[in-house]
Amino acid sequence: MTDTTALAADRPPVSIITGYLGSGKTTLLNSLLRDPGMARAAVIINEFGEVALDHLLVATPNENTVLLANGCLCCTIRGDLVGTLAGLLAQRGAGGVPAFDRVLVETTGLADPVPVLRTLASDPAIAPLMRPGAVITMVDAVNGERQLHDCPESVKQAAVADCLVVSKTDIATPTAVARLRMRLASMNPGAQVLEVIGGAIAPGALFGSTLLDPAAEREAVERWLNEQAYTGVESPRAAGRHGDDIRAFAVRHEDPVTDAGLAAWLNLMATLKGARLLRVKGIVNVAGRPVVVHIVQSVIHEPVTLDSWPSADRGTRIVFITRGMARSEIESTLPALGLDAGGRAAGTAIDPAAYARFVRAAAGFRAPDRRLERRR
Repeated sequence: MTDTTALAADRPPVSIITGYLGSGKTTLLNSLLRDPGMARAAVIINEFGEVALDHLLVATPNENTVLLANGCLCCTIRGDLVGTLAGLLAQRGAGGVPAFDRVLVETTGLADPVPVLRTLASDPAIAPLMRPGAVITMVDAVNGERQLHDCPESVKQAAVADCLVVSKTDIATPTAVARLRMRLASMNPGAQVLEVIGGAIAPGALFGSTLLDPAAEREAVERWLNEQAYTGVESPRAAGRHGDDIRAFAVRHEDPVTDAGLAAWLNLMATLKGARLLRVKGIVNVAGRPVVVHIVQSVIHEPVTLDSWPSADRGTRIVFITRGMARSEIESTLPALGLDAGGRAAGTAIDPAAYARFVRAAAGFRAPDRRLERRR
């Protein structure tokens, strides 16, 4: 794991700016692009004509890439994201565009950010050269609570965010802002929540909410996990609103786990539980080593082995944001973390005892869907 994650730190991060219609994504993007610290950024947007960046335009290297006054690149999506990212990398390698050290992807207001994350984590043409950055979700303080009530897209965008940016706080009532922040905290308690007026915010406040550096400082690791925010928040509300089946909680596992067990658990979680996993992140004790794990639905990010433990706590700590999954259902999967390779050499027959342990552990991933039972 260490060799792979060391390479991850050298790849430019691709951060996603998402949020429901009218939440202020373009305003935020305009503000960011004025900051000198963003001079080596590439920006990908869906439709260039919808984004008011005319004051920043300088030249057009080709039909869908524009150089901005501060040195940034702005690129429209023509086709799919893979083709756009691959095109940017090819142009950079050939000297057709300036070098860039990060990419920002602004989605449409109705977009699900998970397919973008899946592309970054698993596409063979992109994953070796770029890495997932922060997911930044804009939420409108005036209309956000109603949108979370009525629109499933806004719920998904908020639940998978690393950072929630509440906009239009200058024209919303203090009561509305407080209610919205409480709602967001119940859905995604571990996310950083910031308030902005006119999109004005320092880039460092947005893009420091992911953890990919094995040498990250202890405070950064604990801030990223933010386990204490998940204490006592698992309390689904009455039915009838989008997001009312969102649950957030933390689980612990005290014994060290095996490399094989962690790999099996991650893959079984993503494969069999992924549809109801909105966000999973944690620090896992793998044979004494602190390993950071991160899942978004069926997307497994590269595990990162930290250089040192962030605290005296050596237990495995994992936080979850799920759709309709209770803590007990997750806890039933934890025995898979103790699986081993069966003590057999590569290429030999399957060890019956090891296979039996796998079957018992995997049974925890096939707990019945209580929602389906209630419908019968």
